[in-house]
Amino acid sequence: MIAALLLAAAATGAGFQDTEALDRAVAAFTARPIGSEGGARAPVDARLRLAACPMVAMSWRTEAHDAVVIACAGPSWRLFVPVIAPPRAAGAVAPRTAAAAAMPVRADPVIRRGDAVTIEAGSDGFAITREGVAIADAAPGARVMIKVDDAPRPVQAVAVEAGRATLPGWPE
Repeated sequence: MIAALLLAAAATGAGFQDTEALDRAVAAFTARPIGSEGGARAPVDARLRLAACPMVAMSWRTEAHDAVVIACAGPSWRLFVPVIAPPRAAGAVAPRTAAAAAMPVRADPVIRRGDAVTIEAGSDGFAITREGVAIADAAPGARVMIKVDDAPRPVQAVAVEAGRATLPGWPE
């Protein structure tokens, strides 16, 4: 809460959000300085030109506390600030080596180019679906472009399983 109040007054005169103030707020939120274990990996890029925000909200991206989410409701923007993970407890699985970390783990595609795909989105009380054809391969959780017949441009979706995708931001 204090970090949000500090940021309220931290907009620069040019109408842009002060990235140094965002760094201070992340350090206060994590209770760790930038570059230290449990703190932000690096400062927020000073080249960002975010619209000044009167009050930001901060939260953890996941329960793993792997990134801090800085969000502004009006004007609408959101940043993800990666956090340096603390060492694992005894008996925990060791992290991948640096060489292995540089090579992404690839899951097998569940949607292949040319597959018929149903795009779904909805929540309690409503649901919509559209049929289309995949333009590329996609593994579960990966984004894929779907060509829908009556749409002038392809629709971006997130692969869920074979023949099924959802719109980004919608739960399965």
